[in-house]
Amino acid sequence: MNGWFLAAAIASEVLATSMLKLTHGFSRLWPSLAVVLGYALSFYALSQALRTIPIGVAYAIWSGVGTAAIAAIGAVAYRQPITPLMGLGIGLIVAGVVILNLHRPLH
Repeated sequence: MNGWFLAAAIASEVLATSMLKLTHGFSRLWPSLAVVLGYALSFYALSQALRTIPIGVAYAIWSGVGTAAIAAIGAVAYRQPITPLMGLGIGLIVAGVVILNLHRPLH
């Protein structure tokens, strides 16, 4: 169950972060509300996931997957270039998340 909370935390954080550009410095109401609600939901879900997932592992997964997802969204939605070196960095982040999941304690 806590894995689902972590997934929800990641999804809502990615949604909130991807909406930041649309707020125009928090001058537009609806995108600004989406950002605030997205981050609030993300931190709530993350706090629930921390009931059984160690904080270091949960935070590394939350931030790593979020970073990789936002880089992909930036490339697709905002046409921001990803250089080969940036792609390597994103790949290393994903590899780190996989390693953390394979070797985290199961208590």
